[in-house]
Amino acid sequence: MPPLLDVRNLSISFSGQDQTHLTAVRDLSFTLAPREVLGLVGESGSGKSLTALALMRLLPPAGRATGEILFSNGTAPRDLLQVPDEQMRSLRGSHIAMIFQEPMTALNPVMRVGDQIAEAVRAHTLITKSAAWDRAVEAMNDVAIPDAARRARDYPHQLSGGMRQRIMIAMAIVNRPQLLIADEPTTALDVTIQAQILELLSELREKFGLAMLFISHDLAVVSQVADRVAVMYVGSLIELGSKPDIFRSAAHPYTRGLLNAVPTLKTDRTQPLRTIDGTVPPMHAVPAGCPFEPRCEVRIPECARALPPLLEVAPGHWARCPVLNGA
Repeated sequence: MPPLLDVRNLSISFSGQDQTHLTAVRDLSFTLAPREVLGLVGESGSGKSLTALALMRLLPPAGRATGEILFSNGTAPRDLLQVPDEQMRSLRGSHIAMIFQEPMTALNPVMRVGDQIAEAVRAHTLITKSAAWDRAVEAMNDVAIPDAARRARDYPHQLSGGMRQRIMIAMAIVNRPQLLIADEPTTALDVTIQAQILELLSELREKFGLAMLFISHDLAVVSQVADRVAVMYVGSLIELGSKPDIFRSAAHPYTRGLLNAVPTLKTDRTQPLRTIDGTVPPMHAVPAGCPFEPRCEVRIPECARALPPLLEVAPGHWARCPVLNGA
């Protein structure tokens, strides 16, 4: 059985006004099985959201994606980068849906939230306005919005941040997609609402059989929801494995550095938190080799020569590090 999503050697570049080309994501490959949750982790600027936009074919005009994005929803795999625009519009929102990062900017401020969800229904189904409205209210009930029929007539500014996020989730799941891309869905929410949103996504996954690409910079959040974890750094996938692989036996120095920087109840409060030396390089100054090489404490000359290949350090656990290979 083919994976639901198979991303192969995806690279995303941008053309500048001076004819320069900046690569924001390079040689990214991963798969996602039906009903699986893959956590995509990385600092701001690592290329996580750009990857999501490329999967939806929503990159800005200056952006160009190469490689393959194979999507198989019970049919022969289709390369989303090659399908005609009309076919992609049909897939987007019905078979592949996305929860955008900031609901206040993603929602239309002058439309009732019920109308916005109903609009997503009518874009993919020949249905009356009344029936689409009923579907919208049903989706709001699915995401546990109280008194959904009344709240459907509210505008975004009349809802709290957590409620707006639930509206975004309702809009994403109303057409029962097979793949849900959640781009930092708990950002800017307090921890109580964050826990409710994570629980809701887990319930929806079980109820509708969703596969999910969960994007976050928060390792603690990812540890709660993901089956497997992919770690990105400056546009490159540097480690990929099951949740226990990543959180208990991380292989790449960057992943280990991230985990060591997370405070726990056992952290000595009399000592400064551990940090990773150096800073993330700008897009135009990414090293030719391992992007983490300038900051790595265990680097060797091989690290600077070329982007290292992904090495299987254990069954199903991959890391992009020449040191692990004894190079």
